[in-house]
Amino acid sequence: MKLNELAPPPGAKTTRRRVGRGLGSGLGKTAGYGHKGQKARSGPHIRPGFEGGQTPMSRRFPKRGFNNARFRADFVELNVGSLNVFDAGSVVGPEEFLDKRIIRHVLDGVVVLGGGDIEKALTVKAHRFSQSAIQKIEAAGGKVEKIEAAGGKAEVI
Repeated sequence: MKLNELAPPPGAKTTRRRVGRGLGSGLGKTAGYGHKGQKARSGPHIRPGFEGGQTPMSRRFPKRGFNNARFRADFVELNVGSLNVFDAGSVVGPEEFLDKRIIRHVLDGVVVLGGGDIEKALTVKAHRFSQSAIQKIEAAGGKVEKIEAAGGKAEVI
């Protein structure tokens, strides 16, 4: 293959649509804008959410409730059953979870939940633990260590 033989695959390059260039072109006269009306006029189009002067849906419904998304702490969830990949007696925490790809990232912390069963005695470090996770880790002969979260206190949920 030579440089002069390089070409895009068939159908990848299409010619530009030339609107408003005569009736014979198929896109002449109104140039795809139809006849009259607000969307046929020049200038800015209608903003998103505009309903033609009718009270928009965002204003028709009452605003109730509370949304704490701005200040909410997002924790990465991890079940005790996925801790069986580690060797018995090892100390594991968020860095080890990332190394073994059990979790993809540590957001505001790691919470260990009680899903699955753990067969090995491990010392598990995390920001939060559920009660069932603590029971399962200690029943297997392991220990639970809570890491202090950067933004607040570590706690049992």
